Amino acid sequence: MNELIIRQPDDLHIHLRDGDLMSLAVEHVSAQFQRAIVMPNLSLPVVSTTMAAKYRARILSSIPAGRTFSPLMTLYLTDRTTPAEIRAAKGSGFVYGVKYYPAGATTNSDSGVTDLSARYNVLAEMSKCGLPLLVHGEVTDKSVDIFDREKVFIDSVLSKIVTEFPELKVILEHITTSDAVDFVDSCSENVAATITAHHLLLNRNDLFKGGIKPHHYCLPILKRETHRLALVRAATSGSPKYFLGTDSAPHEKGTKEAACGCAGVYTSHAAMEFYAMAFESVGALDRLEGFTSHYGAKFYGLPLNEGYVKLIKNPQKIVDQYSYPGGVVVPFKAGETLDWCCTT
Repeated sequence: MNELIIRQPDDLHIHLRDGDLMSLAVEHVSAQFQRAIVMPNLSLPVVSTTMAAKYRARILSSIPAGRTFSPLMTLYLTDRTTPAEIRAAKGSGFVYGVKYYPAGATTNSDSGVTDLSARYNVLAEMSKCGLPLLVHGEVTDKSVDIFDREKVFIDSVLSKIVTEFPELKVILEHITTSDAVDFVDSCSENVAATITAHHLLLNRNDLFKGGIKPHHYCLPILKRETHRLALVRAATSGSPKYFLGTDSAPHEKGTKEAACGCAGVYTSHAAMEFYAMAFESVGALDRLEGFTSHYGAKFYGLPLNEGYVKLIKNPQKIVDQYSYPGGVVVPFKAGETLDWCCTT
């Protein structure tokens, strides 16, 4: 297959940052996607509907002329989030979920929840309102191996949430293990998962090929090849429980290539091409549209997009870096040549 036309997709998990870096991120995501679920973990977390409205306005002002793009906002769940704030978020019409970060789990997660059971009144209100819980699924206990943190989180935290709140819509974000796939498959239709392109294309060996690769470092961290293959099977299965969420996360080059490098992979510049590579690798391009454009919209209760994108077998070379006013960002597969090219 040399050409594929599919309904315009949505990126249902992305980091657009703020300030100088936002323009680059918005430029790239709006080139391929109609809508995006925007993560709230800025350096000053988006913890209220008022803050989400202001952040949304900044994103809208960064959209390149002539493009139509809709940022779908989220709130950052903290130890101080109240049921009243959840009602305000749901009533806003522009907040589509609440993000749960265990405190210290990833970038800008220090304000995350320290005791989720103390927020059960908030989860109950979310269940009542129909506002989804978006989960970063890792424990932060230092005694748990970093490669096991997703599984332990599922067993010790997420399984309890799903049991306690069966009507709550839950999205286990950027899953990385066969354990996550097995859990999502075992749950009701109210539980779903996003899968990134880099977790479909890389395993943990890629962190160390030819030396440490800081631009492949992300959280949750890359796992064994057996887990990568499980993610590919889930993404290409045709199950509506799995859909596209890039978790694209731009960082300035110096903060990635540092003694304590940041976690995050930047894929927005060629996201659809990367997913096409993964699906083509197992002969499943015919199932790409459902994963990228149908299942996530249905889960969030959104209408399908009216536009289309075209994927063409036309080699393109990824640039070594992208410049922005504050520095440069090294993209995923920098300097490599891809088989696919996506146009709108």
